[in-house]
Parts: sequence; structure tokens; C-alpha cells
Amino acid sequence: MSPEPEPPPAPAGEAEAEAPAAAAGEGGEKRGICVMLVKRIGLKPGGGSAQQGIGRPSVYHAVVVIFLEFFAWGLLTTPMLKVLHETFPQHTFLMNGLIQGVKGFLSFMSAPLIGALSDVWGRKSFLLVTVFFTCVPIPLMRISPWWYFAMISVSGVFSVTFSVIFAYVADITQEHERSTAYGLVSATFAASLVTSPAIGAYLSASKGDNLVVLVATVVAVLDICFILLAVPESLPEKMRPASWGAPISWEQADPFASLKKVGKDSTVLLICITVFLSYLPEAGQYSSFFLYLRQIIGFGPATIAAFIAVVGILSIIAQTVFLSILMRSIGNKNTVLLGLGFQILQLTWYGFGSQPWMMWAAGAVAAMSSITFPAISALVSRNAEPDQQGVVQGIITGIRGLCNGLGPALYGFIFFLFHVELNELAPVQSSDKDTMQDPSDEVNPWPPSIVFQSQISNLHD
Repeated sequence: MSPEPEPPPAPAGEAEAEAPAAAAGEGGEKRGICVMLVKRIGLKPGGGSAQQGIGRPSVYHAVVVIFLEFFAWGLLTTPMLKVLHETFPQHTFLMNGLIQGVKGFLSFMSAPLIGALSDVWGRKSFLLVTVFFTCVPIPLMRISPWWYFAMISVSGVFSVTFSVIFAYVADITQEHERSTAYGLVSATFAASLVTSPAIGAYLSASKGDNLVVLVATVVAVLDICFILLAVPESLPEKMRPASWGAPISWEQADPFASLKKVGKDSTVLLICITVFLSYLPEAGQYSSFFLYLRQIIGFGPATIAAFIAVVGILSIIAQTVFLSILMRSIGNKNTVLLGLGFQILQLTWYGFGSQPWMMWAAGAVAAMSSITFPAISALVSRNAEPDQQGVVQGIITGIRGLCNGLGPALYGFIFFLFHVELNELAPVQSSDKDTMQDPSDEVNPWPPSIVFQSQISNLHD
């Protein structure tokens, strides 16, 4: 549908959607602006039949988008370790923390704006933008590692796919269905990591890293095409008329103003504090964990891939089966508390553990702690109006982005203080026994628990 020139106040018969609004005085004028905005983006308010995509909006559309995006990145687990060490051989952990830190801080700054814009202009466009910019760095891994890491850093401006996905799910589900739907989306994230690192490690060992990067790029392109051609817009069907044509103010876009606004709602404020305190150590752990397993514990590429697969499978079970049971039996709040308890246990176990079997056991506990985020997302969704789901999910994602910035930077600095570096990486083709030299010969002789104890104590400070 081609956009029409902007007319003076619309006549009564121009569009059926304006007829009831015209009788409402000032509200009618806003509705007229709304209809013109809808025309500009090619949608009809409330008209599902005019939407582009396959079928009606569903959770399964969101699931496919998340699966393909993180499957593409999961393929790069092994090549990324090598490229990171080759590019920054002297301060691998520190640079990894700084790169993730810049990306996370930019995500924190942009998430409220993207959430607010998606509340007015729809979810599909912003899904396309976030997935595109998140996946742009992938082909650069082999073209130019320096540009690859630079693009990873700046891509944080749009790396907020989860907030748009959760707002998409909130648009198409009832309140009592959201915890299960969020659990399914989070479980899909885990499922994408079950096989992709193993596939990536196998292709890297047999065919080389170039093929791995090519396959990851193809998967990312498929994800973008799926959003463009198959994902229908979710917002018009559930949108309240008040939001159409509502201006986007700097107060909505400014992350600090958004957080100040959240402070007026005690429930949402407490949820945000919970997200910050729980995700800060988790973000730092994720940013350095595979390097830690390889450098300190002595895991090889095949073992790391198997570890990810096992924890991923257990996470899927936790976020689908156990989450639904817990939400029905002990309630939303107690489910969050239980998930936080599992998180404390797994962090402590990783910190004090020094044997490979301890890492596997802690991984099982970490899988159970994965129920926390979908439970929190369902809780915050209940405290938001239907036309503000993008804003609140954007704020939560923004806080997670801030943690993604602070956590890796903090952990990288701690590794730097204790002179823990990726000093020696054998080729991927070598066996697990030959992949690492004796960890005691590679790093400063501080016990591994010192590093993780420092991380946990920083959380409590």
C-alpha cells in the first residue's frame, strides 16, 4: 500500500476506523493521526488480515527467531575462543571483558528506546533490526578479527532481541499463559546451544573455521528472511487505541529517566533490583566461563561442547516441565526465589570446585537456576499495561544489558589482577588430553576458587 499525502483533518468517511473516533472530539483527532501513522507503515489498526506473514502471530514465530539467532552464534563457540586469543594474546580475559562491557552498556542505553518505539510502531520491524545488527559481526570473524570485535561492541545498540520477543509474546498471550510461553522461549535459547557448539567444533576440526563462519552466516540470513517473510505483526491485534499516535518523548527513550520512572512502582523497582543483583554475576560468568573451563579445569573443545549440550538439555527440561509445575504449585514469586537459590548454589560450587566432575554437577544446578529469568519476566509483565509491554521488557533488558557490561568487565579485571591469561591454546584438532597443558604451569598459582570468591564478594558489596 503506497503512502498517501498527509491531508488536513480527515473527512468522516475516509476510513472506517475513524468514524467512532470522530465523535469523541479530541480523541478523534488523535485517532486520525493514528490511522495516518498506520498507513505510513503499511498496516491497518486491528486488521489481522492485512498483516504480512504466515498465519496468525504465535509463540512459535518467536521461538524460531530465537532459535536461529542463537544457533548461529553457538556454532562460533570454538572458533571465537581461538580468534579471541590470537587477536589479544597478552590480555585475553581483560579484552573479552571490555568488549562485552561496551556491548552491554550500549544495550542498556538503547533498550528502553527500542522498547518504547516497538510499543507504537510494532514488533516486527524491530525484530528485523535487532536480529540483523546482532548477526552482522558473524562474517567479519574471518574477514577481519579487529572489525569483528569492534562490530560486536557497537552492535550492543541493537542487541535487545529478547525484550522485543518477550513483548511480542505478551501481545499474543493471556496473563496466565505468559510464564509458560516465556519458559518456552528461554528453553529455545538453551535448545539452540545444545547442538550448535558441537556441530561448530566438529566442522572446525574437519573442515576449518571458514566453513563454520559460512554456515553461521547462512543461518543468520535465514533468520532475517524468516522475520521478513513469515513473522506476522503482533501489536495491532492487542494494541489499545491510546498508544497509536502517542509521541515518543525523551523521557521514554532516556534509560536513566526510565529507571527513575520505574522507581515510582515499588513492585517493578524490586524486580529491577533483583534482575541487577542476580544477572551481574551471571553475565560475568557467561563471558568467561568457557575460557575458564579450558584454561583452569583443562576441558578440551569436545568436552566443552558436550558440557554445553548437557546443561542445555537440562535447562530445557527445567524451563518447560519444572517451571510450569512450580508456577502452579508455589506461585510466581516463590519460583523466582527458588531460582535465585539455585543460582547462589551453582556460583558457589563453581567458585570452590577444582575437579571436572564438580563442574558437571554445578552445571546441573545452573540448569535449574535458568527458571529465574522467565519467572521474573512473567512477574514484571503482570505489572504492566498491555500497551506498555515493550517499555517494561525494554527496561528489564536494559538492566540485563548494563549487567552484560559491568559483569564481563569486572570478571575480566579480576582475571587480569590474578594474571589468569589464555597463555597456550592447542589447535582444535588435538585431543582433549593434549588441548591444555598443566594449568599450574600456565597461570599464577592462585587457586581457581579465589577468582570466583572475588566475583561473589563483589556482588554482595
